[in-house]
Amino acid sequence: MASWKFKIASLALAASASMGAFAQEVTLRFHQFLPPQGTVPAKAILPWAKKVEEESKGRIKVQMFSSMQLGGTPPQLFDQARDGVVDIVWTLQGYTPGRFPKTEVFELPFLAGLSAEKTSRALWDYVQKNAMDEYKDVHVLAFHTHGPGLFHTKQPVTGLESLRGMKMRGGTRIVNNMLTKLGATPVGMPVPAVTEALSKGVLDGTTIPWEVAPALKVQELVKNHTTFAGDRALYVTTFVVAMNKSAYNKLPPDLKKVIDDNSGPEMGAMFARTQDEGDIRGRELAEKAGNNIVALDMAETQRWKRTAAAVESDWIKEMQGKGIDGAKLLAEAKAMIAQYEKK
Repeated sequence: MASWKFKIASLALAASASMGAFAQEVTLRFHQFLPPQGTVPAKAILPWAKKVEEESKGRIKVQMFSSMQLGGTPPQLFDQARDGVVDIVWTLQGYTPGRFPKTEVFELPFLAGLSAEKTSRALWDYVQKNAMDEYKDVHVLAFHTHGPGLFHTKQPVTGLESLRGMKMRGGTRIVNNMLTKLGATPVGMPVPAVTEALSKGVLDGTTIPWEVAPALKVQELVKNHTTFAGDRALYVTTFVVAMNKSAYNKLPPDLKKVIDDNSGPEMGAMFARTQDEGDIRGRELAEKAGNNIVALDMAETQRWKRTAAAVESDWIKEMQGKGIDGAKLLAEAKAMIAQYEKK
């Protein structure tokens, strides 16, 4: 009798342990650089986190940390995910110059189309084929780009000549090189620093897409915005959502599946769609403020393209110095972008 009681107790204990394992709760700390009301934090990251929590039946909890609340600077975010300081980050590859040279091709002037979603799908395919070695230290959840970058300035930019000498913020080294070629004086800084820099006169203007302008109050700090003709973006920058490898690997299989089901090209496309939609809202706010929106015509846009073409040559030459066939990678990126542009 005692033996049976012991067996029943053992079975109950095993069942309890099994239930405990099934009910395992995981908290993932998600760190990023923008205020919570920014387009991507509010419209992409938060809905993604809620979906993960719901599909895990509450067993995964995503803690949101905005505006670098957990410390460090935006350029340190990727390493925070790599080193396990946090579990997941959303950041720009361009914040760490030279670290993602193959991915960088997507930032070249007048390469990307006007849809962040389509460019982001091309970016996913491109990196999977050509550049995953740049992300070997993390578990990648998504890649994406923003929509077309443009100029937001205190004085109007109506042509190449009027840009010359302006102190202009650029977010990455490729964008800064483009600004130099176009005659501006580039000032590199992460996007959260733009508001104060414009307010204090450190900058005459900034390059950002429409969607990020409201979170930074850019449409209140400058009164001029310059757009381009045609079907190519002046530039875009790339983003990665990266997870600490250990944080991912120690998840039980069913929770790994929840993460897997909510990552990949569709996650990147969803983030990009919020930016496409945010571009519409950002422009509307500038129009509502009565700001001056300069639309350069095709002839003037072609002048900018010809002047900025040297950035492409510089990048290919630099890649050759690293033993990378930049011309081939550029051709692949163009082909993949064109493929999604047709869809």
